[in-house]
Amino acid sequence: MRPDNRTIGLERATLILLGTVQVTLIASITLITVALPQIQHDLGADPPDLVLVASAYGLSFGGLLLLGGRLADLFGPRRALIAGMTVFGAASAVAAAAPGLGVLLAARLGEGVGAALAAPAAMALVGDVLPDRRRYGRAMAVWGVLSSSGATAGNVLSGVAATWMSWRWLFLLPLAVAIVTVAAARRLVPEGLPRSGGRIDWPGAFLATAGLGALLYGLGHSAWAVAIGLAVLVLFGLVEHHSPVPLTPLPFVRGRALPLIATALTAAAMATAFYLLALYLQQVRGLSPLRTSMVLLLPAPALAAAGVLAGPLIARLGARRVMIAGLVVTAAGLFLLARLGLPYAGLVVFSLGAGTTFAAATVSAMDGVPAEQAGLAGGVLNSAMEIGPPAGLTLLTSLAAAHSRDVPAGYAFALRAAAIAFVLTALTALLRRGTK
Repeated sequence: MRPDNRTIGLERATLILLGTVQVTLIASITLITVALPQIQHDLGADPPDLVLVASAYGLSFGGLLLLGGRLADLFGPRRALIAGMTVFGAASAVAAAAPGLGVLLAARLGEGVGAALAAPAAMALVGDVLPDRRRYGRAMAVWGVLSSSGATAGNVLSGVAATWMSWRWLFLLPLAVAIVTVAAARRLVPEGLPRSGGRIDWPGAFLATAGLGALLYGLGHSAWAVAIGLAVLVLFGLVEHHSPVPLTPLPFVRGRALPLIATALTAAAMATAFYLLALYLQQVRGLSPLRTSMVLLLPAPALAAAGVLAGPLIARLGARRVMIAGLVVTAAGLFLLARLGLPYAGLVVFSLGAGTTFAAATVSAMDGVPAEQAGLAGGVLNSAMEIGPPAGLTLLTSLAAAHSRDVPAGYAFALRAAAIAFVLTALTALLRRGTK
């Protein structure tokens, strides 16, 4: 039976609310990037302390995502969404009023805790709002683009605040989204029931959080932390293999390995390409932070187009074929971006490919997920998005520095290396017939 206009309107309002949550949570990762010098001046921070503030949100967000997904399945996604956004909003308010660096650091960690609970729940709730598989698939395609849109929005807002206002205003938008979400969720979002019984695998939760947190921190700051994080994650895999109620069943991850790799790779490329381009435009071309932010708005129309086009293409051709096409287009965009003197066409092509890849990989990763594992799937997918940027920044900036002392030449080499990684991933996806 065709839904009536009131039902359709309620569905749209709920999806807009959930999508806004996702964009806000991802935008908060890059929200203070351009404003960091202002924060350093106002709070008297040393450079090492400033690095901690910049990475604190991503550390707690990425480290706790698997636990957040499990809690959403165990207690119900609407409860998890409301609890997560309550914590996120409260921490944003504290960050806006932080009298010193220690309070700001604690607030950013708190924001990440709330985000880790809310993000998997929001993704799981899309399936409750749209039980029809065809409409759900199209919604997931759009959802895949929201993350890249959020990262772009965070960079732009950070540039605006650094130019015209205090960095404290940056935290008012996340606070407003949290207030609206908590107020509207009980009326708009389906209540849902706990998706799975049993208990939480606390040893697995501890190891996953410690391993991911150490890895995410180490990728940007310490080789020793990377080694410790990888060792803890190996131990996590062994514990999960023998656990009667694993936090993350390994067959679940193995069956979705390729779309998760594509997601992490695309997130890495977006973060690194925008980072290198922002440095090039300001340090080599002499653009202001505001003008640099305006250049980084160029991807917005391409990302929007990818969100609109990907759903019908996936329904017609399948997620695997569309993902391969997205990987190839992204590679072409990176090769164009490597010609730094004229980065604008490259930005558009790269963003169109990245948005398409995100969309198809999201649909592929969520395809066939039972309701009792929807939160888990959201946590795993968001973890891939979180691991990608610090890994890409660490590897590609190191490649750039090692290749040449000439800054533009090093940046171009790193972008070409990323393009080759996309080509190889596309070939792997083409050869693996089992990938949906």
